[in-house]
Amino acid sequence: MASITIRNLDEALKEQLRITAAHNGHSMEEEARLILGRALATVDRSGGLGSRIHNRFSAVGGLDLELPERSEKAAAVDFSE
Repeated sequence: MASITIRNLDEALKEQLRITAAHNGHSMEEEARLILGRALATVDRSGGLGSRIHNRFSAVGGLDLELPERSEKAAAVDFSE
């Protein structure tokens, strides 16, 4: 198993972790593992950013945009300066 060290942890946050751990009958270390596990279990790792945005908003009907026709060819960028 891996170990991590968390530096510059706010004292108030550390105290809150200590109290929560004691309330749940855990050590601070175990409570931190549980919190991290719950937080990372809810992360959606499927698809890229575009797919995740689509999935989030498709339930509300989405949006169809009319894209204008391009009237001129895109100009190349000049990096000579």
